[in-house]
Amino acid sequence: MTTLPRIALIHALKHSIAPIEAAFATAWPQARLMNLLDDSLSADLARDGELTDAMTERFLALGDYTVATGADAILFTCSAFGLCIEAVARAHAPMPVLKPNEAMIERAVMMGTRIGLLSTFPPTLVSMPPEFPASVHVVPKLAEGALAALDRGDRAEHDRLIADASRSLRDCDVVALAQFSIAATAPLVAEATGRPVVTTPDSAVEKLMKLLAAKA
Repeated sequence: MTTLPRIALIHALKHSIAPIEAAFATAWPQARLMNLLDDSLSADLARDGELTDAMTERFLALGDYTVATGADAILFTCSAFGLCIEAVARAHAPMPVLKPNEAMIERAVMMGTRIGLLSTFPPTLVSMPPEFPASVHVVPKLAEGALAALDRGDRAEHDRLIADASRSLRDCDVVALAQFSIAATAPLVAEATGRPVVTTPDSAVEKLMKLLAAKA
């Protein structure tokens, strides 16, 4: 492996790119990043309502492509595709292939047993809770209308809807923000809930740093 690892970032929502790039810029600016965006993935999942074999094949093709470019690790940034990402991880073991939320889940379960899970993308609240250990209680919460606000460029409304939705999670030990696209609202959610907040980008970068350092 080179001294400057190449990290492939695979996105299903364009809003995920800036948050993960910001997290790398803060914690690991030396990493070489490549971005692949296919926003039809999220659109097709919303249409189909479930992860299909065809979707898994698309993910495997994306994984094969990034490995062929010389990637040292792959980080997927959309949280609703866990089973597809697990297939890519099996195909390319032992190379690090991370689901966007796995590092955050590890961090959250160290902080409490009642975990609020806040999302703006409904499929995430179906696919992600089973990824938490059975020993914790996950309280899912959808910030309705927030993703549509972001899609039309109204970040202020997006952030307001997330903060409003989070107030129902005040009885949780910790609030987990399920998507890269909402990570920047962490201070607002912390203020609205009075609870500690964990985000996917920062947790993922920290885990990748540890995994690649161990391989070096």
